[in-house]
Amino acid sequence: MRVLENLEPKKVFEYFEDLCMIPHGSGNTKQISDYCVDFAKKHGLSYTQDEWNNVIIRKDASKGYENSPTVILQGHLDMVCEKDSGISIDFLKEGLTLSLNGDFVSANGTTLGGDDGIAVAMALSVLDSDSLLHPPIEVLFTTDEETGMYGAAGLQTSLLNGKILINIDSEDEGVLTAGCAGGARAEIKKSVHFEERKKTQRIVISGLAGGHSGVEIHKNRHNANKLMAELLSRIPHFQLADIAGGAKDNVIPNERECTLSTDCDLSEIINDFIKDKKNSADPNLKITVTDGAELPVTDEESSKQIVKLICSLPNGVQTMNSQIPTLVQTSLNLGVLKIENGSLLCTFSVRSSVNSEKTEILNRLSNIAKDFGADYSDHGHYPAWEYRENSPLREIMIKTFESLYGRKPVVDVIHAGLECGFFCDKIDGLDAVSFGPDLFDIHTTRERLSISSVQRTYKFLCEILKNLV
Repeated sequence: MRVLENLEPKKVFEYFEDLCMIPHGSGNTKQISDYCVDFAKKHGLSYTQDEWNNVIIRKDASKGYENSPTVILQGHLDMVCEKDSGISIDFLKEGLTLSLNGDFVSANGTTLGGDDGIAVAMALSVLDSDSLLHPPIEVLFTTDEETGMYGAAGLQTSLLNGKILINIDSEDEGVLTAGCAGGARAEIKKSVHFEERKKTQRIVISGLAGGHSGVEIHKNRHNANKLMAELLSRIPHFQLADIAGGAKDNVIPNERECTLSTDCDLSEIINDFIKDKKNSADPNLKITVTDGAELPVTDEESSKQIVKLICSLPNGVQTMNSQIPTLVQTSLNLGVLKIENGSLLCTFSVRSSVNSEKTEILNRLSNIAKDFGADYSDHGHYPAWEYRENSPLREIMIKTFESLYGRKPVVDVIHAGLECGFFCDKIDGLDAVSFGPDLFDIHTTRERLSISSVQRTYKFLCEILKNLV
């Protein structure tokens, strides 16, 4: 029995459940891309599938809209794959286990992939309908958005005719996003040399809120990577065996574990540390210590240098926007911290709406790496999406929202990255707006999608298309 079969809009949730059954983490999108191609074939629609697994599906205008400008509907096929400890799932091969709880759809112990599966489901539902009124449509599904927007970066935009783009990758109903930050990924790698084997202890930090490094970076939530380094800096003598955790640079890590050898009594150090660090943003901070195996460890001086390096790395909000005091202008997130193949690896998501500030942060990371004898690299650069003063699409969407709900939507610029930056950079004169239904705690295992918000948002989308005459 399908979990979502009784929900409305029926086709939207039918397609969403199909997508949830297909493994589609970043870098593993061929199967879900082929699903979209099969959909196009089944419905007699023309399509293009490129080497990045991006898919474009085209649908002719409905009667009376033949002379209307082509509109692009866009979302991404990949999802962030996170799971709770104790949850057994192979994200490369297995689909999700869905649950309903009141107004919410979620996945049991894992991320849901509502970011951005709900966009794909809505777009497929539009393509499936014979009754909707709409201009010529190009549906664009991109890949690997969550790890660097590589699908959008590799897309040949000459394949598209549209100069109007509706991106469905926002998570707050009633908010129209009209600009976003640019960013990059940065990596620091330092060789680690292990010597003698010693009996170890395993420290685990858990219970943190975590979250999306663009949406929630300003909420004073602890970063488990930085927190672990701070804790280790308080231990007078130790030798490090391992430090691990965090799979995505754009996720604020909520758990971290470390294995070390020490003769120090950790109980008092940890109790004092919890008192100092527990706050309203992370009231459930928990630190546990258990006995570990006998493992190779680094010498004490090398261990302290590793901790000193991590403590020296900037993290979190760096500057706020002077014109919009609530908008983060520049930030970075230490999302991945691990020892792998004889090296300590630190991976960051860097975001800024000001290119010079992004460059300054990357240079700062590079200089810190050099000071500690580590290697530095950056990649996955994506452009900022600048706010457009004159946007006919935005005006139509505002008026449509007002007519449906009797109030104005919020027009916002966000600190998170969106693929609209790539498309506006590549397609001259592109008019783009992003919106979406209510999604909560994306990129975490608490992710949940509002059913009633999907109903309203899909209705809004259909009305926008009707009004794009």
